[in-house]
This record gives sequence, structure tokens and C-alpha cells, in this order.
Amino acid sequence: MALRSALINAMTNSARKAARGLLRDFNEVEHLQVSRKGPADFVSAADRKAEKALQVELAKLRPDFGFIMEEGGRIEAKDGKNYWVIDPLDGTTNFLHAIPHFAISIAVQREGELIAGIVLDVVRDELFWAEKGQGAYVNERRLRVSARRKLPDAVLATGIPFHGRGDHAQFRRELAAVMPEVAGIRRMGAAALDLAYVAAGRYDAFWERGLSIWDIAAGIVLVREAGGLVTDLRGGDTMQATGDILASNDTLYTPIQKLLNKPA
Repeated sequence: MALRSALINAMTNSARKAARGLLRDFNEVEHLQVSRKGPADFVSAADRKAEKALQVELAKLRPDFGFIMEEGGRIEAKDGKNYWVIDPLDGTTNFLHAIPHFAISIAVQREGELIAGIVLDVVRDELFWAEKGQGAYVNERRLRVSARRKLPDAVLATGIPFHGRGDHAQFRRELAAVMPEVAGIRRMGAAALDLAYVAAGRYDAFWERGLSIWDIAAGIVLVREAGGLVTDLRGGDTMQATGDILASNDTLYTPIQKLLNKPA
């Protein structure tokens, strides 16, 4: 049985408490109070409630840690180096449309480096977790990225720019370059779960642009600890700053990156 550290246990216990509230609200999604934060970008009462619950619980467990949160912004760390990076509801649009594909994502950032993370699929009760140097797991099973070696066998995941967000023309170019070369492309609407699925070998790769750190922080740790490669789309390490990300196994990474950067 995989041994979970105190950090992983802290994140897991907090996520499971918040998940109970999300599930209750998901079952009554038509009654939620919903405010409009931006074009096609909704934030619900459930989202805010879950984030507050996570913040309160994690602050009890590690009072010196700071927070980087989707709704609550940044709270500086008392110890000056450790931060919880929280997305209380990754897949908000799915949630609000009663699509059962959303997650809680929590990571630990220490002096700028991501060292641990969990992604809890709330409906399926799948807990993906990883810590630097300790491997990646789903519940108690060890994870490895896929072993596929050929693009025609590969299934990729991505996020499609929506109303008011992203460079639609650039995405169409990327899609046109990748689509004829692979077995399939999926768009499921929850980046944290997309990355967890890469770590689990369910997807062979994932790419997207313009995400926020809380969307990808835990997923980065998961993929790396499952033996995969994670970079920005140019092969650099700016993912936390830019939100541009490519995750894959070591064999498919280079051909996919070349396709995504193919001249127009």
C-alpha cells in the first residue's frame, strides 16, 4: 500500500470535506445562485463555498502556509516560502450544466517549485495524488504515463478557446496540424483532470494555452511523477506564469510539440 505523507493527507482530508458540499450542490444545480464573472466564465455559490472550506481547513493544518486561490487571490505565507495552490472547482461550466466531470485541485508550491498535489474527481471519487520523488497514484494504484509510441495510436486532450477568451485562430491552426496525425482529440472541460488522465495513461498528451496556475499546478506534479514530460509549448518552464502547457510521455512529446509549433 502506498504511504501518504502528512502533506498529501492534509490535502486529501480537506478536499474530501469540501467535496461533500460540492456533491450536495451538484444534485441541486438548478437552484444555485450564479454570478457572472466574465464572458462565458461563471462562478457559483458552490465554488466560493468550497474554496472557503478548503482555506479554513488547510490553514488549521499548516498555519504558516500562504494561499494562491482562484477566487480569494493570493495570501502571503507567514513562512515566506510555502503556498497552497487551490482550484476548488475545476470544470465550473460542466458543474453548472449538470455534467458530472469536475474536480478539486490542490498543490503545494515551495519557493516557486511545485512539490506535491492532488486532484479529486468528486463524482467518481478518484483521488489522484503525487509528491516529488515519491511517484504518482490514483487511490492506492501507482500511475505511469502511457507507453504508446506512435501518433496514429494516440489520443490527446485539449481545451478549446471559448467566447471572449484565447486566440481562436491560433487554436484552429494547432488543431489542423494535430488532428490528421492522431487517433483522436478530446475536450472534456477540466484541465486538472486532463493532466491527471495523462499521468494515468488514459490520454497520451494534453496541451492548452492561457490557463491559470491553479488549473495546472497539481497536474504538473502528477505527470512528472508518473514519468511524463511537462513544459510550456516552446519546451520551456514558464507554465506557472503563462499557463501554456504541453504534457506527454517522452516519446510522443517531441513530435506533438513540433506539430503545435508548425509554421502557419
